Amino acid sequence: MIPLVDLQAAHAEVAEEVEAGFKRVLATTGFIGGPEVTAFEREFAEFSGAAHCVGVANGTDAVELALRAAGVKAGDEVVVPANTFVGTVEPVARIGARVVMADIDPDTYLVDVKAMLSAIGPKTTAVVPVHLYGQLAAADELRAALAGSGVAVVEDAAQCQGALRHGRGAGADGIAATSFYPGKNLGAYGDAGAVVTPDEEQATLVRTLGSHGGLTKYIHDVVGVNSRLDALQAVVLRAKLARLAGWNATRRAAADRYHELLSGLDVVRPVTLDGNEHVWHLYVIRIPGGPGRRDAVLARLHEAGVGAGIHYPFPLHLTPAFADPKYPAGSFPNSEKAADEILSLPLYPQITPAQQEATVGALAAALRD
Repeated sequence: MIPLVDLQAAHAEVAEEVEAGFKRVLATTGFIGGPEVTAFEREFAEFSGAAHCVGVANGTDAVELALRAAGVKAGDEVVVPANTFVGTVEPVARIGARVVMADIDPDTYLVDVKAMLSAIGPKTTAVVPVHLYGQLAAADELRAALAGSGVAVVEDAAQCQGALRHGRGAGADGIAATSFYPGKNLGAYGDAGAVVTPDEEQATLVRTLGSHGGLTKYIHDVVGVNSRLDALQAVVLRAKLARLAGWNATRRAAADRYHELLSGLDVVRPVTLDGNEHVWHLYVIRIPGGPGRRDAVLARLHEAGVGAGIHYPFPLHLTPAFADPKYPAGSFPNSEKAADEILSLPLYPQITPAQQEATVGALAAALRD
């Protein structure tokens, strides 16, 4: 079996360090906040090139708190790409704002900047470029275009810990939300997330909102939520963060190997946007011919013991929870075509050349059928 993600292999590299850290936390019973969380926030901010990091309970909360800190409120509109995980848009709905969608670039699957700008209306208070599959969307271009407009750029950086665009990371120049779900490049042993920002006032507001609306016990300045990073997860994240640059480098090497192995096969290999340093959270190819052919190839891979997947099988406007009469089928053709053809191959820092060769061999056999 070749898994899509091998969490056991990652754990083996940090097991002793995590065990020692857990013992420290258990000895003090400081489960919420404390020195482990403070240290991780400092270390992740430095790693990200951001001035401030606030740990929260999960990536979805991180997006919501970042949007609220950026000024989004009920009745506003927020523009998102149609090709993203539902965790990008649930926070918009939870705030009471309206989700407005934009199509993606057909080559990178990242949001089309022109489409996102065109979707902005008089009620728009934020746009959310999603840094998908391990590379950054052009949030810098959006910030330049929207400077002085009152429309905030809130980055969804759940899949790109360590990725760079023109040498800058997510959250270095504007507020960004990230997820430490176990399968991420930097994954916890449960749910966890963070918001990074260069703005001290925004960071303080995120921390306030995530701590029941106040930083002093029993003093609640605003209506907040309970969303805090716990100390045990901080232990795991610190151990993995120390290895993340190296792990990302091995992901890049594995992606390069896939590029070579896939040459000549009837697939569309992934494209890196100019100016980006990719960290390959996912290696996403396209199988031309529509969903029937892609699904048949996926089934054959699973039969061969290859843990491939689809990220994501439905664009947002074709999911029941976010269906909108304004967006019938055909509204976002690039997103819909991607959903019909994309396929994620196994990729993780510990994957071996032999596993990649076996994966591509199984893929070639499936394509011939």
